[in-house]
Amino acid sequence: MKVVADANVALDVLLDRQPHFAASAAVWSASETGAAQGLLAARAVTTIHFLIRREHGAAEARKALSLLLRVFGVAPVDEGIIREAFELHSPDFEDSVTAVAAQRAGCDLIVTRDPKGFRGSLVSVLAPEAVAPLLG
Repeated sequence: MKVVADANVALDVLLDRQPHFAASAAVWSASETGAAQGLLAARAVTTIHFLIRREHGAAEARKALSLLLRVFGVAPVDEGIIREAFELHSPDFEDSVTAVAAQRAGCDLIVTRDPKGFRGSLVSVLAPEAVAPLLG
């Protein structure tokens, strides 16, 4: 199974955010062990770096990104994806970019704790709690 993890799922693990850590860690683990092919949209990588750097400093952000890139691949985001996402007229443009990147990368699922942000996605969207049993 090929999945795009939303930034919130990766941040749950990297920052040990409770009570979300366990379900998100199951998605992370499936990517790490090869039970699933996990990807992040390219825009999520920069967002994650920014948020961790802001809260914990540049060294921690670099360490987190190194770990992240050992586990997850990166779904490209280019001008075509951005233009297509813009045409979705969704209230959450970042999530639209992720949805189009997931579609173009041939993903089966988008895993997020914010499924409302992915209205109109052509790729199925599930919360980490719902995906974890499918990846076990």
